[in-house]
Amino acid sequence: MNILILNGPNLNMLGLREPEIYGNNTYQDLENYLKGLESVYHITTDIKQSNLEGIMIDILHYANDRFDGVILNAGAFTHYSYALYDAIKSISIPVVEVHLSDINNREDFRKISVIKDACVASFMGLGFQSYEEGIKELLKRMK
Repeated sequence: MNILILNGPNLNMLGLREPEIYGNNTYQDLENYLKGLESVYHITTDIKQSNLEGIMIDILHYANDRFDGVILNAGAFTHYSYALYDAIKSISIPVVEVHLSDINNREDFRKISVIKDACVASFMGLGFQSYEEGIKELLKRMK
């Protein structure tokens, strides 16, 4: 299984941004963690990050014919990007929404996910393990 892992705005700032919420691990630590899961689950991953909504949409479109599924941490775009919602709906591969923190226990605006209904599942509040749960969900769906 070939999985795209797409991270949105400010995730490149892990380890620096609000460590009381996101911890001290860096984005490189996240990438290393995800690459380590390849041998555990017998998958390949391509990890991308962008702070730009349009680039994320282009990457999702590109993924449609090249990957078996997507793990998407849309960051703040989760809460207002109907364009990302439309991009997810426009592709035929499954997309799993993930978040490091539990968005339901954050600021009121973060409790809303406009992309949730376009995704096949959501995992949050488990730190890096949210991504692993997303991978397991995609594997389950591919059986």
